[in-house]
Formats: sequence, structure tokens, C-alpha cells
Amino acid sequence: MRPLLLLMAVVAALEAQQVADTAFRPPIEKPAYPAGKGPLVLIDEAHFNFHTATGRYLPFAELLRRDGYVVHESAKRFTAEALRAGRVLVISNALNEKNQKDWKPPHLTAFTGEEVAAVRDWVAGGGSLLLIADHPPFSGAAEDLGESFGVRFSNGVALNPKDRSGRLVFRRSDGTLRDHPVTKGIDEVATFTGSSFQVDAAGQPLLVFGPDVYSWAEQNDPKPLPVKGHLQGALLPFGKGRVAVFGEAAMFSAQLAGPDKLPMGMNAPIARQNPQFLLNVMHWLTGVL
Repeated sequence: MRPLLLLMAVVAALEAQQVADTAFRPPIEKPAYPAGKGPLVLIDEAHFNFHTATGRYLPFAELLRRDGYVVHESAKRFTAEALRAGRVLVISNALNEKNQKDWKPPHLTAFTGEEVAAVRDWVAGGGSLLLIADHPPFSGAAEDLGESFGVRFSNGVALNPKDRSGRLVFRRSDGTLRDHPVTKGIDEVATFTGSSFQVDAAGQPLLVFGPDVYSWAEQNDPKPLPVKGHLQGALLPFGKGRVAVFGEAAMFSAQLAGPDKLPMGMNAPIARQNPQFLLNVMHWLTGVL
């Protein structure tokens, strides 16, 4: 088995053991909106998503609700009508049906051309998109949608080869966490294995890989590719709307992983500032920031 496929088999086995940490309730000093009066957030569940509002992203949905947002699951394919009522669309780790149980390549797109056009037009008209595409097969599934906004996902696993746990910490002190209103008051953000991407000139980097991170790509050459300067988080104004893109999903979850139920995501000790970071991203998407 090629190194990437072996690595993905291990990752898939671990992720199958992840469950939502329903006890996770980080403090919110001052909610952005009165309870149940904030913008409507649609969480995509129509594309075999690995993270859903009632599953692994339940703590994500509950954190937003406690900040005043109205959060609904969206089980409809993307059309102008289906998106019209939403203020923010969240797509986290969508999949093509053929890759739902088989993570080996080819990694097929999760969206039809009509759906990509519908989302792009909706954002251009004033909608806000939070697009999250993790390591393969998720990065490949989001490739077409990302490209429509000038985002180029690398369909590989981004890791520090000296630490195969997959955990990375982006720090203000070393420049991997960039200055932006979204990162104000935040010193570090943790991620838990994911992909890398690049954006066009309009993109605003948030999480930038340093020199120690490489991507294990789908190619015959087993050597990893350096991704210094590539991104795992960015913001992108688009028409009248806004896009936030992340190459890792667990950073916005709160999960208990493996037989020992170890915290992974916003509930992990190394991710203590991730909840506020998520709220800041949402505030930027909805114009609070």
C-alpha cells in the first residue's frame, strides 16, 4: 500500500470512532444576537457530509445557537430557491456518494455544476459561505466549488512529518496566525490533520503553514511536497458576499475520539481559543466584524 493510502486508512479508522462531546459548552460573555434572533445558518447535510448539525458538528451548531444564530440543517441540493432564506451556508466535508465508504481515489466532486453555479451566484448576491474541506477525499470533493471562488485545494494530507499526530498550532508569535479583525485577541489556533490550499489575490490569509509542514499527495512519488506559505484558513470577499475557507474540520468540532474518549477539536486543551475564533469567523461572515 502506498504511504498516503496507509496513512488515510489509519485516519479513517480513527475518525470512525469520533462522537460529539455534547457536554462541551464554552463561555460566551456577550452573545452577538438575542437568543433565536440572529441570522439563519444553513448546515449542509445533502452531500453525504461527514460533519452534520446533529452529528459530529452538534457542538458547532449549539455554540452558534448560544451566540444567537438560528441554525437549521439543509437536506436540499443547492438551488437559488433552497439558498434564498439563508444568511450563511456551512459546508463541512461533503462527499460524493461513491466515496462515502471508499476513501481511495479517485475522489469525485460532491456537487453538480448547477449546484456550484447556484452557490456562487448566491454568494455574489450577498450570501456568506463557510467552506470546510479536510484531507482526502474531502478536499477532492470540494475542488470544483473551491475553484469557482478562486480557491485551489491540494488533495493531500498536510502534516508535520516530525509529529504524525496531525495536530498543528498556528501562532501569532511565529506569524502562522495572521493579523486580522477575526484573529484579534487570539494568540493561537489548533487544527487536527487536514489539507492545504491557495487563494487568488483577493484572499485574506488567516492560517499559514510554516516550513515544517508537508503534503502527502496522490502521486506515484511517495515523497511529501512542501506547503510552506500554503493556507489552512482564509477569508475572501466575493461580489456582495463573503467566503471563509478552511482545510480542516475538527478544529470547529468538539469530539471524543477513540476508545479512551480523548478530546479532539474545540474541547482539546491545545484548542482553548478555537471557540472564540469560530465565533469571530461567523461574525465576519454576518457583518458583525
